[in-house]
Amino acid sequence: MRLIPVMDLRGGLVVHAVKGERERYQPVKSVLADSAEPLAVARAFRDRLGLRELYIADLDAIGTVGGEEGHGMPCPHWEVSSEHRALISALAHQEGMKLLVDAGASDVESALEVLGMGAGQVIIGAETLATWEALLAIPATIPTGRLIFSLDMRTGRVLSRSPQLAALSPLEALSEVYRAGWQEVILLDLARVGTGAGVDRALIAEARRRFPELSLLAGGGIRNVNELGDLKAIGVTGALVSTVLHQG
Repeated sequence: MRLIPVMDLRGGLVVHAVKGERERYQPVKSVLADSAEPLAVARAFRDRLGLRELYIADLDAIGTVGGEEGHGMPCPHWEVSSEHRALISALAHQEGMKLLVDAGASDVESALEVLGMGAGQVIIGAETLATWEALLAIPATIPTGRLIFSLDMRTGRVLSRSPQLAALSPLEALSEVYRAGWQEVILLDLARVGTGAGVDRALIAEARRRFPELSLLAGGGIRNVNELGDLKAIGVTGALVSTVLHQG
């Protein structure tokens, strides 16, 4: 099972994500690195822990999309700052890391732009996906090996700007994602992030049972190595981790 460290970026620093309450996030304090500077944190994941795959969430870019606001409405103001663009490029090309990047891309054009920055895979989050049509068009246009769909939830309910997607249960949404041709999916409940409360094991196990062909990544509140063992036993492909690593 892949162990994938998470780096949440805001204003050029790595911040500690807790419960998806982004306005309250503070620069991370870590036993692995002396600062919240992104290159220092990324190098610590690689050099101290041997992890060369990295999930990056660009919270500034995600915020320009509007998150939970403006359901079904296009967002013409999406952008990734020059600072974060340079960081993504440096990590991919100079540091040799494989990057999974969520920068709020919500259509084919913005997804291709993220890949062009150096991302190995672009993450399309349910939270920022505005239309049902985009859910279908993206995997029909971009090779699915370069894509990951993040089934974003809050306390067990699908979180999306798309009214059709938000109206579904997580398993119903997962079924539609699978039918649309996506091959790799993150199951992420934002209310659990940074809490150490553990993932929704029942949901993950049922998703694994119903969709054995999907590559499933689990994240949000992973508490310890025992939980990683449980996820591996279920057949999860990878786990997204952050807080537990920074706390040692």
